[in-house]
Order: sequence, then structure tokens, then C-alpha cells
Amino acid sequence: MELEKATAQDIVRIMEIINQAKAFLKSQGVDQWQTGYPATADIERDLQSGIGYVLKDGKAVIGYAGLDTRGEAAYDGLKGHWLNDEPYLVIHRMALDNTSRGKGLAQQAFQVCEEFARSKGLRNIRVDTDQDNHIMRHIIKKMGFQYCGTIWFDNSEKIAFQKVL
Repeated sequence: MELEKATAQDIVRIMEIINQAKAFLKSQGVDQWQTGYPATADIERDLQSGIGYVLKDGKAVIGYAGLDTRGEAAYDGLKGHWLNDEPYLVIHRMALDNTSRGKGLAQQAFQVCEEFARSKGLRNIRVDTDQDNHIMRHIIKKMGFQYCGTIWFDNSEKIAFQKVL
């Protein structure tokens, strides 16, 4: 799996993947991403900000992630404690194609994100998800992230995690 900067030509495919993820979350009874977010405008903002990346298997786009080295304002209001106050990479809006489910590709995607963080000189990664997104919580914990507390984002409380590389 490789990481490449997303382009405007990738937006249709990115939204296909995100819409698949929305449908999967809904089928699992998870409220996350059921209010329209993330929408095409969110992905366009990611691209304009330079934080939109596609995950590729060969030439095929199989995933998307917003990888932001600038921090996340919502994380300033954490109810809990971060592991440290050093600069960090935020992983936002990660989604993988439905055909990848159950193949361990989410773990590979997180590993690629770790490599990206290291390439930027960062030793910390932060991520958040909904309380009821048990699948993502399992993957996050399996990848060595530690629970740090809760934040408010996208009009709901999220649980926040950090990993020190």
C-alpha cells in the first residue's frame, strides 16, 4: 500500500469510498458519518489545504485519509490528558474500499500513516472516533494507540487516542 497526495481527479473515487464507509457504519448501527459529513466539500478543503491523501494498491485507489501536521483545534479542548504536548499528525476521515474489509488493510493504512509521520519528523499521532464505532476502536487499540479522553467534533463527542512512535 502506498500513500499519494490526492488530486481533484481522485474526488469521485474518494467519495465512493467514503459513501461505502457511511453505509457500512449505518449497517453496524454506528451514528458516525450519518449527518452528511464528510461531504465532497470537506474533501475539496482537504485537497486545497494539502492534507488529502489516497491509499493505493498499485494504480487502484483503495482508501483515503486526511493527514494533517498542523494539529487539530478540537484537540485543545480534550477532556482527559494527552500523552505529551509534542507536535503530532492527525488522521482524519480515513476510509477504505469495501473490498478491503477483513484483509488487514486498515492496519497497513495505519502503518503507512506512521511512516508518513516519521517522514515529517513527527513522533506522535492522534486520532478520534465515535464511542460506538467498535471496529475502529479495536483497530486503533490494536495499532498501539492509547485512550486519552474525549473531544467535541462534528457536533458530537468523540473518543481520542494518541500513539507515540
